[in-house]
Amino acid sequence: MPKVLLPTPLRPYAGGSSSVEVPGATVGEALAALVERHAALERHLFDEGGRLRSFVNVYKNDEDVRYLDREATAVSPQDSLSIVPSIAGGSSPIAVDPVTLSNEEIRRYSRHLILPEVGLEGQKKLKAARVLAVGTGGLGSPLAVYLAAAGVGTIGLVDFDVVDDSNLHRQILFGTSDVGKPKLSVAVRRLKELNPNVEVVPFEERLTSENALEILRDFDVVADGTDNFPTRYLVNDACVLTGKPNVYASIFRFEGQASVFWAAKGPCYRCLYSEPPPPGLVPSCAEGGVLGILPGLLGLIQATETIKLVLGGGESLIGRLLLVDALSMRFRELKLRKNPDCVLCGPRPTVTKLIDYEAFCGIVPEPADAGVPAISVEELAAMRRRGDPFVLLDVREPHEIEICALSGSMRVPLGELTENLHRLSTADEIVVHCRSGSRSAKAVAQLKQAGFRKVRNLAGGILAWADRIDPSVPKY
Repeated sequence: MPKVLLPTPLRPYAGGSSSVEVPGATVGEALAALVERHAALERHLFDEGGRLRSFVNVYKNDEDVRYLDREATAVSPQDSLSIVPSIAGGSSPIAVDPVTLSNEEIRRYSRHLILPEVGLEGQKKLKAARVLAVGTGGLGSPLAVYLAAAGVGTIGLVDFDVVDDSNLHRQILFGTSDVGKPKLSVAVRRLKELNPNVEVVPFEERLTSENALEILRDFDVVADGTDNFPTRYLVNDACVLTGKPNVYASIFRFEGQASVFWAAKGPCYRCLYSEPPPPGLVPSCAEGGVLGILPGLLGLIQATETIKLVLGGGESLIGRLLLVDALSMRFRELKLRKNPDCVLCGPRPTVTKLIDYEAFCGIVPEPADAGVPAISVEELAAMRRRGDPFVLLDVREPHEIEICALSGSMRVPLGELTENLHRLSTADEIVVHCRSGSRSAKAVAQLKQAGFRKVRNLAGGILAWADRIDPSVPKY
């Protein structure tokens, strides 16, 4: 029977399996058998009309079935089907200005200079290059460090965040003494200390449709280290409109993806994922976690691809999607093709300027009274002091509950809520909580749809409880 390979985000809906053997003579039959066996996968793979979702790609071995016979593509027992959802050679593309290297730089880069593939001229290309890193987090930190060490002459950094202690297990630009400081001020100092020959240009602002084209204008290569879909589509569209290569990576838990999107020579990000997933369907790293080493691994791949683009040598990831599974330490490669119907880089584009990416990704602000019913941590603490009757429902995963928990709570992971509704009563008042209030808001929506009326979401989750009620509760 053909084997379906499942990425990390979908494994909880298939009993934790990374691969499932299913019967079927076509892709469609195999997917139908997969969903029949694991019903929870259906909403993640198919829309309400039963069509495969636009942000879910299926590969037969290393070929995208969109360019074969789609769901009618024949499969044999020896074939594997990879489900790839969105989670975020040749001549040199860089027009270099004449530069020279000082004696100090020649000593510093001596191990580069004795590589025939780099040499003196290659090092001059690196010094003349201008690379923009969007984000200085898990991906952007190792990317920026190695670009600076390699001698990339001008490095632009876009970020507006401050250092948090939860960043430190993966964001290697920062240390404990930097907590609370603006990331860019720390990053500039660290990179200049590493290589004083490098110019670091900080942009301490959010990248938006209003400023993106202006910020990208003076750079040769853009490296996308973002962690959200609106900015990822913004970076892609701005790169296509300005003709820049987009060095891409994304990460989740133990898995990552990497490619180079460059509309002049191959596909763009929209060719792979024409539309984003609905808000909340794909968890963030804050919700799902990430192995601290993984963004280092993917960030270094981004740095490598960036340097190859500048040097104009080697075989770029243009037209290829690299899948990395750190847990099994396996690398797989899938072919990417330019979508002839792409709304951005196709022959008949309908997207010709930057748009509202929050709206495009379905992130639209709601009126204050239109959200799910909520309760503050102060109100919950008062209810507990008075001994009010209610059910406290914790929808986090078991390994999170091992870190910290509120006493007396009923524990049902969000992914298992539907099959555990019989454990709850519509007559009870229910307060639902998670880590930060995001997953519990989804749980409240599910419960209300199932007929529960006296149900509220704990705003801010257990993090808010630790901040404002009980500081002894660990934060994670």
